[in-house]
Amino acid sequence: MKPIVLIPARMASTRLPGKPLADIAGVPMIVRVWRQAMASSMGRVVVAAAEPEIVRAVEAAGGEAVLTDPELPSGSDRIWQALERVDPSGECDTVVNLQGDLPALDPSYVRIVSEALIRKGADVSTLATEIVDPTDRTNPNVPKPIVAWEPDGAFGRALYFTRATAPAGDGPLYFHIGIYAYTRDALARFVALPPSPLEKREKLEQLRALEAGMRFAVARVDSVPLSVDTPEDLEKARQQLSRKASS
Repeated sequence: MKPIVLIPARMASTRLPGKPLADIAGVPMIVRVWRQAMASSMGRVVVAAAEPEIVRAVEAAGGEAVLTDPELPSGSDRIWQALERVDPSGECDTVVNLQGDLPALDPSYVRIVSEALIRKGADVSTLATEIVDPTDRTNPNVPKPIVAWEPDGAFGRALYFTRATAPAGDGPLYFHIGIYAYTRDALARFVALPPSPLEKREKLEQLRALEAGMRFAVARVDSVPLSVDTPEDLEKARQQLSRKASS
């Protein structure tokens, strides 16, 4: 396995414009995410940037970034274009798609999602954690994977993803964490597919892979990383990482 970690980033966030360059304790958020990815020791890490100012910020911190078409419709399309530009010979056979709004990410999560891909012989892998907040069980903004777990509960196979409260009955529900690993061939196939009916109905891109018959592995982790989507999230990240820097 020769992995590459790609981090899609664009300035045109609806709820938090300019999000990648938002200052968190003196460091742009995208630089913090790049640092956490580097700390995973999974190999090359490249930011797939929609704008030149993101490239400049990453390079100023000593990182690697590549400019991509700002009109690309999704992060998956962005990382595919970046992959073709930074690795045109196809040396990297595993691609981790890491969101650019996870400034406090546990670096082990990058390793775990890659391990799930190999362990399960899958096309795609992702992460999940058990829901502990009762309100999240019925929250449509919390996508829930339905997983056939192995006996030890550490890894499993995704059967479906939904915004509904599922599966029915007593028992745990799981919170989907949107970090993915793909085989290179699977990523190429995925971005070439049109949006699928269930994807459009649930507004969950990962259903495109399942509807196309791809094997989708899931690894269980301990907690949901802080995702910065709103000004309130940004303030929470600033407080959390400022405390960490001063401790």
